[in-house]
Amino acid sequence: MNIKSGLLVLIVLKKDQRSGNLTKGIVKDILTKSPHHSHGIKVRLESGKVGRVKEICV
Repeated sequence: MNIKSGLLVLIVLKKDQRSGNLTKGIVKDILTKSPHHSHGIKVRLESGKVGRVKEICV
């Protein structure tokens, strides 16, 4: 996945990992150092929420 600041994405928050609820938002910061991660790249949204990217919205 090519994640960068300003992208609209769907993330799963830590508290939603069991339920699978997704949160939509715009990427502010990328928190995962490596370009790939088995559970998804961890990002901070502009809203301040932190989670792992599941989908990039187009």
